[in-house]
Amino acid sequence: QVQLVESGGGLVQAGGSLRLPCAAFGGPFSLYAMGWFRQAPGSERELVAAIRWSGRSTYYAESVKGRFTISRDNAKNTVSLQMNSLRVEDTAVYYCGASNKGFEDLRATGRPDYWGQGTQVTVSS
Repeated sequence: QVQLVESGGGLVQAGGSLRLPCAAFGGPFSLYAMGWFRQAPGSERELVAAIRWSGRSTYYAESVKGRFTISRDNAKNTVSLQMNSLRVEDTAVYYCGASNKGFEDLRATGRPDYWGQGTQVTVSS
């Protein structure tokens, strides 16, 4: 079983940038498809971005396409989300997730097998 630890959240002004790293411990990280999710107050948790175990395929929600970039380093057991041109509506708790069912399943279902504890991102106007 893998443990996921997110960091890097905080308060940023609209138009600014943040980078969210997620470190994985205790599992075969290089075999997992990884995703970043977010949940705003009163809303369901949604898949923001996903990446195949090899890093060769990525997926982005329409709302973040062109602004967010997901990447992974299998040698360091990390996955990161670079967020640029942040908007007030990007405010949410951001979660890292790992799936052992593959990239296609993660993209289709938005349901990883493991979750991190989340990190708050607040974008002010």
